[in-house]
Amino acid sequence: MSTEAPCAHLAAVAGDPPPAGADGCETCLPIGQAWVNLRQCLVCGRVGCCDSSIGKHATGHFHETDHATIRSFQPGETWRWCYVDEVASDS
Repeated sequence: MSTEAPCAHLAAVAGDPPPAGADGCETCLPIGQAWVNLRQCLVCGRVGCCDSSIGKHATGHFHETDHATIRSFQPGETWRWCYVDEVASDS
């Protein structure tokens, strides 16, 4: 993944919040829907599915809350993303 300098939103993130719910997409789990990969909101900790998933619940969470920053919730991945500035960061 190509990485640019972090935006102000990503620079303001102090650390990773604890996951808000279960080890899976918090919207897909109750309805039995499958997901591809998981993302965690860096504002509130909500875990949602990625845009390759049917529900696209991580992006939906951004649109509902304006929580701009997420990180990969996949083991071994450390990248972060800002929806507002469309910028990625490796830490």
